[in-house]
Amino acid sequence: MKKIVIATGILLNLCCYQAQDTLQSRNLQKDLALIKVDSTTHIKTPFFKKEWVKKSVAPAILFTAAAATWGEKENIREVRNRYLPTFKAKYDDYLQYAPAAAVYGLKFAGVKGRNNLGRATLSYVTSLAIMGILVNSIKYTAKVERPDGSKNNSFPSGHTAMAFTNASFLHKEYGMVNPGYSIAGYGSAALTGLGRNLNNRHWLPDVLAGAGIGILSTELGYFFIDKIYKNKGDNLSLLSRIQGNDNPSFLSIKLGTALGTTNFLKESDLDDKKQVGFEGGLEGAYFFSKKWGVGGDISFSSFPIKPLKATLDDGEDFGDYTIITQSLGFLGAGIGPYYSHEFSDKWQLTLKATAGYSATASGKVFIKSDNVDNATHELEIARYKPKPAFRWNTGASLTYKFNPGLGITLYSDYNQIKSSIRYHFSDAIESSEDLNNELNNLIAKEKINYFTLGLRLTAYF
Repeated sequence: MKKIVIATGILLNLCCYQAQDTLQSRNLQKDLALIKVDSTTHIKTPFFKKEWVKKSVAPAILFTAAAATWGEKENIREVRNRYLPTFKAKYDDYLQYAPAAAVYGLKFAGVKGRNNLGRATLSYVTSLAIMGILVNSIKYTAKVERPDGSKNNSFPSGHTAMAFTNASFLHKEYGMVNPGYSIAGYGSAALTGLGRNLNNRHWLPDVLAGAGIGILSTELGYFFIDKIYKNKGDNLSLLSRIQGNDNPSFLSIKLGTALGTTNFLKESDLDDKKQVGFEGGLEGAYFFSKKWGVGGDISFSSFPIKPLKATLDDGEDFGDYTIITQSLGFLGAGIGPYYSHEFSDKWQLTLKATAGYSATASGKVFIKSDNVDNATHELEIARYKPKPAFRWNTGASLTYKFNPGLGITLYSDYNQIKSSIRYHFSDAIESSEDLNNELNNLIAKEKINYFTLGLRLTAYF
């Protein structure tokens, strides 16, 4: 009996061992099959999360903006010539280098950035080489005349390209340390581009294209050097992640095209078409939570008034003439609630509604005719002065964030102003009491409604 029990135990142990061995074999086969499937399965990266897409968004938007404003460059320059005709300040010759100087100042002061000094310099030199090739090859192929008529190498702006290359260099090296460095760098680059416009050295499309080339050149420079080093930076593990207060508070510089939805001088009989102009300014908001905040903007918009052809039928041979009205310029400010919604860590939608104040620049009205006996064949007949008025504004914007501290925003706003414009005609009319009372007391109530569509460089804090 004892032998039978021992034999039975041995058989049971053998059966259990074989079953366990079979189970392990089956599990191993399954695991191998799963590994084989995983090794052949390719997980697709969403389009907007692809590295090359992220790096090309800002340059693509700037190049598109340059193309969109090409047809309006003369009108935009005319605004500069009207309001700041004698502007001359050469700060842009020096400010373009400030972000790069800041990088090396921080390096020598011992502040850790993305890379050590040698690698940062190699990335910077590569970026400059790419920028120089792109700018000069386009300049001397396109041969666009400068607005001051000095040379035929206006497009794109080399100063602006240099400024944005340097700003992107500062952003790459120290944007992760503190977003304030990125804000300062891109702010100085934007002021450099503005200086090229105000100094009458470049058209607006030149500046926008130069900015796009500068950002693109730095992205390419870092891309190639990172490939050589086979990593994304020397000191990334030492840099702490930007936290902030996690609310989308921001400050931005904006520039866009303004499209009139009403005839601004319809009641004055000085135009018969809707105007197209441009807008520039500052906008910001402080958010108390991830969704709600309060903000406002200060903006300047200008609309050139197209000449109006007419015929004077007074029994004399005056013939056809043209009425020329100087552009309408609006300086506005408003405040109101802002709402934000994040689709992801890269994309953010913002809605707003603001109310405020708008002041309008005064201007002149001319008659132009071959019968006017002077060099320009123009005769000033009146001056106009709009009264300050209430302005309300509503809009939506979509921001793509390069990092938690900086993004580029596509925005669209709707503005409405009810303006009263008073006209004062030439002094000769004052000698006639009837005409003076009738014309020089003339007040036209105009509806100023327009959309703006443009871009903002947005810094979060």
